[in-house]
Amino acid sequence: MLALGGKAEVLHSNGHVFRSEHVTMAAPSVVRLTYFVTVPFRARASLSRKAVMVRDNFECQYCGRRADNVDHVIPKSRGGTHTWENVVAACRPCNSRKENRSFQDVGMRLRHPPKAPHESVWIVVAVDRVAPEWEQYLTLPRPKVAQPV
Repeated sequence: MLALGGKAEVLHSNGHVFRSEHVTMAAPSVVRLTYFVTVPFRARASLSRKAVMVRDNFECQYCGRRADNVDHVIPKSRGGTHTWENVVAACRPCNSRKENRSFQDVGMRLRHPPKAPHESVWIVVAVDRVAPEWEQYLTLPRPKVAQPV
């Protein structure tokens, strides 16, 4: 374990304790490396329906309602790619209205241009929820609070 070898320090524990004959140690929930190890490449978050929904905060990128579909901004039938920059969350009515046309052809507009999310989005996708003690160390999409009308 990195913490035992002095390569990392425990910032938060999860309440459990590891015990051996000679050592007792709090089970880590958040650790920090004592020195930076260069990563040879930085992988992008995998593109999936769930990841797109998390990135777009489960909001339709055309009208703002709750999204339940994924839409290709430039339809695949018109040469659009299945990439972060061409996929958005959409509600059923908007997705049906747009069909295989561009959003401009149907008189729609995008609320936010699609782009690859921050690397930490994969954590939310993988675990469904983030432990409160992790939040201060991650850049995560923040849910928007509805304003009273």
